[in-house]
Amino acid sequence: MTFKKTKLVLSIATVALTMGAALVSPQAMAHKAKKSHHHTSAQPSYSKVDALESQVRMMQEQIAALTAAQTTAAPVAAVDTAKVEELDQWMASVKAAPVIEKTKDNMMFFRGGYAHANATRGGTLDPTTVGTAGNRNGLLNGPITDKDAWYMGAGFDFSLNNNLFGLMDDTEVLAELMFDYKELGTRGFNGISGNVANAVNIAGLGISANTQRATVNQFTLAASPKIKFMKGSSFRPWIIPVGFEINVISPPSDAITVLNPGMQFGLGADYKIWKDIYIGADARYHQTLNSSDGVRTNGLTAGGYLGLGF
Repeated sequence: MTFKKTKLVLSIATVALTMGAALVSPQAMAHKAKKSHHHTSAQPSYSKVDALESQVRMMQEQIAALTAAQTTAAPVAAVDTAKVEELDQWMASVKAAPVIEKTKDNMMFFRGGYAHANATRGGTLDPTTVGTAGNRNGLLNGPITDKDAWYMGAGFDFSLNNNLFGLMDDTEVLAELMFDYKELGTRGFNGISGNVANAVNIAGLGISANTQRATVNQFTLAASPKIKFMKGSSFRPWIIPVGFEINVISPPSDAITVLNPGMQFGLGADYKIWKDIYIGADARYHQTLNSSDGVRTNGLTAGGYLGLGF
């Protein structure tokens, strides 16, 4: 469009210059003739002719400037055309690229399932056995024999890296913070059995025995690195190489100890069912370094979870 306007201006200027030259030439010739025949007469005013000559010169200068501008505008137009073509190519590549749905990398999950302890639980429910000469066993409660439990809990996954710190593509590293509550199926009297309590009460000693039942449970707080594979896929397996956990036992041990630190190892997988909602399953093994005054919390948990991305 700029070139067309420039050509139009040049054409108009050329026509005007031609007409001006045609008008100036006769008057200039007449002026010369008069000068040759009347040397002694006063010179008339030729201001109109001079003004016309000045306008013609100005038009010539403008034409020269327009011609120079047209010469320098050609490279600029070529650069603009190249930029437009480059932009068109970029837009075409963007449209042709596959659409990748962005997902939320962090997750909050709620879990629950089955738990199993490797050893029977001791503690204040099984104090040292006291008997009589005829019966040296069984006056007080023995150890908790049930090893099975159920658990429920929740946790958070926080994304740290998307390529295993440069070692493997599409392999995400997350930090997991999790807690759960385990409850054993067996409940026992706290300290002595009902038969012993009845015997004490019948003796008329004025002693009221404590026969309240205690709930045998455990609270676990754990922090672990989690390696999650196949980023961008709806199905994503994961592993926990090793994590740290601390267990709170109730009732306490015979020495009234309640804390028992340990480690956990885990594996599992989750599947995105809709938007940022996931379902998954996991299994974990819990290992303590030593017993907490006779109480061990080694065992496994296995169950499912519901996750929400954020």
